[in-house]
Amino acid sequence: MSTSKLIKVFVYGTLKKSEPNHHWLTTSSNGYSKFISCGQTSEKFPLVIGTRYNIPFLLDKKGTGNNIQGEIYEVDEMMFGKLDELEDYPTHYDREIQDIKTSDGTIVPCWLYLIRNFPEVLLSRKFLTSYTNCKEQQYCESDSEEMTRDEMLNDMAIDYENKSYK
Repeated sequence: MSTSKLIKVFVYGTLKKSEPNHHWLTTSSNGYSKFISCGQTSEKFPLVIGTRYNIPFLLDKKGTGNNIQGEIYEVDEMMFGKLDELEDYPTHYDREIQDIKTSDGTIVPCWLYLIRNFPEVLLSRKFLTSYTNCKEQQYCESDSEEMTRDEMLNDMAIDYENKSYK
């Protein structure tokens, strides 16, 4: 383990166990990470599937949506930097500290990634409580990595208008 400061991060999408990007948290060359607990946001947020690539987006509209379920990890600064890289912080996602409630009721302040500026039409989508990649609409990172933030948000709005999602 690195001797750097340890940071708590809440993951709610593709970084969770059994999801497509979980390997980022388990690759030792990315740094140190340790699973702490399952939990859920104390604050409600809209969690939607964005774009045809099945990307989960937590929208910065506190008080709207659901208490989001996910996992708490303790990571070192190197791993936190790798997560920033994956999330393309601060270009695509921003991050902030939010209170996460564990199953035993403990409140743990954690960093989480969210989208601050998004098309309002996304608030018309189905709000999820928990993200799961599915065979019918699989997450695809290769195409999404090529997109700029504006292209991604535009794609989200166009997909919604074309009713690509149910």
